[in-house]
Amino acid sequence: MNTPLILLASCPILHPLASMIVFALVGIGLAILGYKLFDKCTPGDLNKEIVEHKNVAAAIIAGAVILGVCIIIAASIAG
Repeated sequence: MNTPLILLASCPILHPLASMIVFALVGIGLAILGYKLFDKCTPGDLNKEIVEHKNVAAAIIAGAVILGVCIIIAASIAG
């Protein structure tokens, strides 16, 4: 009577692995949301500046915003 649910509960690595995947997906989603929110708060279209106009300064700002948001998300997830 080995059901898949019992096998999942008996394996000690699956629970931390599942938690890691969930937190990673939540973190990536929140990072994207933070970037989009920053893009809405600034004048112009940041993606258009980076992709079409090859604006390196805009790309550096976008990278800094993503890193800052990710640091905040990591600290909040870590508790």
